[in-house]
Amino acid sequence: MKNEKLSTDEFNALEEIARGIKGKPSACVGRNSKRLSGIKFIKFERSGAIILTDAGRQQLFLRRCVMALRALAVAPGAVADKDVALFLGKKSHIVATDDGFAITEKGRESLADIEAQGM
Repeated sequence: MKNEKLSTDEFNALEEIARGIKGKPSACVGRNSKRLSGIKFIKFERSGAIILTDAGRQQLFLRRCVMALRALAVAPGAVADKDVALFLGKKSHIVATDDGFAITEKGRESLADIEAQGM
């Protein structure tokens, strides 16, 4: 695959597309649609609609997982999304506690590796 490191603006465009675009796309989507389409995170329908591909949905999910790990590394607590908590729990990156969740040593190692890659 190509370089898939996305900027905050590109993630914002993906999130906007995931929510569904009513009418004309925003400037954020317009600025980023060429690159996002090129790396196959979005596609243009014949009707003109812009939709996420499976790779785009996966990228957003992975970002939510990384954000949850970062939040838990700072302070143990609740994870906002159940699907993220389930996934990270299955991967042994977090464990349930009385207060919600806490990051495991494996989770800290994964987070350190992610940050070393500059993601």
